[in-house]
Amino acid sequence: MGGHDREARDDPAAAARAALVREIGASGAFDADPVWREAFAAVPRHLFVPYYYVGVVGGYERRWGEHPDPRERERWLRGAYEDTPLAIRLRDGELLSSSSQPSLMALMLAGLEVRDGQKVLEIGTGSGYNAALLAHRLGDDDLVTTVDLDPEITESARRHLDAAGHRPAVVTGDGARGVPARAPYDRIIATCALPSVPRAWLAQCRPGGRILAPFATGLVTLTVRDAGHAEGRFLHTPAYFVPLRGAGRSWREQPDLDGLPPAARRSDLFRFLLALTAGALDPRQAYELWEDAGRPQRERYGLTAGAGGDRAWLDGPRGPHVWPVPAG
Repeated sequence: MGGHDREARDDPAAAARAALVREIGASGAFDADPVWREAFAAVPRHLFVPYYYVGVVGGYERRWGEHPDPRERERWLRGAYEDTPLAIRLRDGELLSSSSQPSLMALMLAGLEVRDGQKVLEIGTGSGYNAALLAHRLGDDDLVTTVDLDPEITESARRHLDAAGHRPAVVTGDGARGVPARAPYDRIIATCALPSVPRAWLAQCRPGGRILAPFATGLVTLTVRDAGHAEGRFLHTPAYFVPLRGAGRSWREQPDLDGLPPAARRSDLFRFLLALTAGALDPRQAYELWEDAGRPQRERYGLTAGAGGDRAWLDGPRGPHVWPVPAG
């Protein structure tokens, strides 16, 4: 029996982790930066989700690794290595924090284009798993800072990170303000949906640095020119994240689509355009643009954060299709 088979037999978590890495690889999420494959193979996700919640009829069911029934513990471990998001913190039935879908995490980390020696700020600590992946990739925990508003989240993330052998800087604070004490950063990654781009991030990111964040049910990648300007395009993938805490606007609020063709009402790409142009175009105007432009994919859209506020655009920031983004 080979060494890999023995490891799988003797360590169910290692076998489940290897299967997850194969699944992520098959999705193409590692293609842009294959170095992340090794990070996902090395960092044990189950240490970051000692318990989680799965949706059931009427609410959520808790799964945890210390359950007295070994079959339930096996269910917990199996679920920890499925390529799905896991709810890790609820309050009065409302989802406050989750561990993101691993293949989406891999796509985002590859899109961040991290290089050796760079300093990274993560907005939205969650379970701590993403910070551990970054720390492993960079080989230096001190290069990674992660911030979250909720002290219960940061405290549990510290415990998870410690169990996994990592000690990045875990800060309790308002992510919209960044962490100026540890700036400047080369990369900023957010794991919560933004209503607008916080100007503090631009000020804390080195010129030429990169910001990757969920925005309007997509993922935008911005290159920072200076403290007052950043610009970039969206990645191809859809992304639905818990909103930045305290933000006033939710991308999940959809306008009335009555009267529009079924193809538009069902289309995730059309709903993305609606979210991106909320307050600037009504649904009928958005539909006419969507058809005239050939039902554009997300990569054709972009975002500019500048002195006059945020502006979304199609095909180019100085083209005919540019819309102001309401402040969050």
